Amino acid sequence: MDENINHDCHLPEGRKSHHSDKVKKNLVTRLNRIEGQIRGIKGLIEKDTYCDDVITQIAATQSALNSVAKILLEGHLKTCVLDRINEGDTEVLDEVLLTIERLLKK
Repeated sequence: MDENINHDCHLPEGRKSHHSDKVKKNLVTRLNRIEGQIRGIKGLIEKDTYCDDVITQIAATQSALNSVAKILLEGHLKTCVLDRINEGDTEVLDEVLLTIERLLKK
């Protein structure tokens, strides 16, 4: 069992994710960096920076967000989705497909 992931996603009191402290710290660190990138992009716009340079920074930020989503999706598949399938709940597959569809829309 992966020590970085807790397996308590599908609880009767509501849907919650339960990430280990290590995973949460990693995600929060990444999101803090992304937040800084967004502020940097805003500053570039305010300084009338050349459009291509701004677009490059936007692309880097989108990539960083995709990395966060990938980490979350991987943990979700390995825990919540697997648990629900093992319980006989195959409707979770439709949920995952919709989630992936949302991630792929750009």
